[in-house]
Amino acid sequence: MYNADQWKDYELLDTGGGEKLERWGSYVLRRPDPQVIWPIGSETGLWSSADGHYHRSSSGGGEWEFRTKMPDRWSISYGELKFHIKPTSFKHTGLFPEQAVNWSWMMDKIRKAKRPIRVLNLFAYTGGATVAAAAAGAEVCHVDAAKGMVQWAKENAQLSGLANHPIRYITDDVFKFVQREQRRGREYDAIIMDPPSYGRGPNGEMWKLEENLYPFLESCRAILSPNPLFVLVNSYTTGLSPSVLHNLLQMTIGQKYEGSIHCGEIGLPITASGLTLPCGILGRWESQ
Repeated sequence: MYNADQWKDYELLDTGGGEKLERWGSYVLRRPDPQVIWPIGSETGLWSSADGHYHRSSSGGGEWEFRTKMPDRWSISYGELKFHIKPTSFKHTGLFPEQAVNWSWMMDKIRKAKRPIRVLNLFAYTGGATVAAAAAGAEVCHVDAAKGMVQWAKENAQLSGLANHPIRYITDDVFKFVQREQRRGREYDAIIMDPPSYGRGPNGEMWKLEENLYPFLESCRAILSPNPLFVLVNSYTTGLSPSVLHNLLQMTIGQKYEGSIHCGEIGLPITASGLTLPCGILGRWESQ
């Protein structure tokens, strides 16, 4: 288990009854989580007075109930990194705090490389990894199919003092972008990806992880530099095991480059119980 346990501005306070209770800076939010299949110990205190509570609808989706007048968005920090937080209509806040364990890891790898590093961040969302890699000194190319998420990522970079850093922002279907980069002969020293289970590109392109991840990793292998630093794959797809991710990395990146592969669950510590909430899996290939 890779545990994101170095937060100060975020805290997973408690879990139970299919929900999690979280502190984002000075605000407490209550949101659904499918991994939480145990009961709430006692639905009192912050459980009953959370500033925001996302209620799922039986017909799909849901909506927020706010008990406190809150700003449209606010910011939190993870070390030197800063991010805008906003409760969205689909329950998310614009940040996956468990990914902090990857931000710390990649920043350490980039800084210790002692050479210019070019990073490609695919399915890049609001740019948590983009901000981390840039703060560590890397040149970054940020690619996501959603225009709104790319704009959010730009604002996160500005918030972290990286407005003038070499970051390229691309709104595009990631598969087609990687293929074009291959034709252009462009190479990257590190590739990060957080592919969804299902998705659509800006022109209706379909993505299904179980069908597309292997060929996509093959395409990414073709644009790695001769001396790559790392490849990081995150997944929130239910049922995909770390061992499967290990096999995929070994059969693609490991076929061409010598290095080591580490895969496992990623999680957050739960303050109230001392347990860990699993939040997905990761796979890391890194050079020796």
